[in-house]
Amino acid sequence: MPVYNGEQYLAEAIDSILAQTFTDFEFVIVDDGSTDESATISNFYAERDSRICFIQLARNMGISDAQNQGFAAAKGKFIAIMNQDDISLPERFEKQVDFLLANPGIDLLGGNMLNVYEDSSSNHFATPGSHALIAFFMSFDNCLNHPTVMIRSGLVEAVGGYDPAFLYANDLDLYTRLLWNLRIKFANLPDILLHYRRHERQATRMHAARVSREATLARLHLLEQLGAPQPATTLERLMSLPLERRLSWGNRRAAKKDLRWLVASLIDRDLVDRSDQPRLVAEVNRRLEGASPRIWQQFCHWRRHHFSRGEGLAFESQ
Repeated sequence: MPVYNGEQYLAEAIDSILAQTFTDFEFVIVDDGSTDESATISNFYAERDSRICFIQLARNMGISDAQNQGFAAAKGKFIAIMNQDDISLPERFEKQVDFLLANPGIDLLGGNMLNVYEDSSSNHFATPGSHALIAFFMSFDNCLNHPTVMIRSGLVEAVGGYDPAFLYANDLDLYTRLLWNLRIKFANLPDILLHYRRHERQATRMHAARVSREATLARLHLLEQLGAPQPATTLERLMSLPLERRLSWGNRRAAKKDLRWLVASLIDRDLVDRSDQPRLVAEVNRRLEGASPRIWQQFCHWRRHHFSRGEGLAFESQ
């Protein structure tokens, strides 16, 4: 867990890890040159629990360097990500370790998280469960919640670790390199594993514009590797789909071409299995219907209603 000036919520984050039902772990905390009481808090816990390995950097190096130092110090078979201001639910590690032991073909496992706001309201957005859908969404939509991730040891180091050039979207950059360079397999548990604190002092909120720029760079690079003829234009169209914008007929046809190209490219480059094609095609059709002009959406709704009563013949959305 990298820490930088996180004194306000740090004790709660540490307590949530120490309260895990799976108890056989080493807890690596890297203080990245904090100027508040974060190091004092971390050291207090380290002196009282032998599972904690506390590393204090002499100066602020940035989150990527702090994360890389944490990975270098970790000795476990699996390595879990944790943020300084979040709360891992008690059974998080137990559920993830059990899944990874039972599914040796999965290399990186995430899960859902509950967004908790300062006014005590909350919500959550479901992440795709299968590797095929995670790889499909990686180039244009959220597919993994980084604070919930657990990964097999050695993989992050095998792709050079977190890139210090990415200050806030270094997780997405890492995923794209793990997918492209190592062809690793991803999965998400359907369970909520963590409470993700949303607050005004959150780095990703304070630097939202840079987060967006960095995420765009990571996605453009992946699309270029996949062979997109016009990566920037393709990304712009794909990025409109998660926002459920209604596209014109012309843009919808172009988006349909983009999505089908993406499915074919992922399969051709062995990033997803060919057997996953029907699932991905179904997702393409679902996305296209959501982006259709309203008159087409009304027709699709009518068609589903009548076919559910056995009227007419089914056909694929165009």
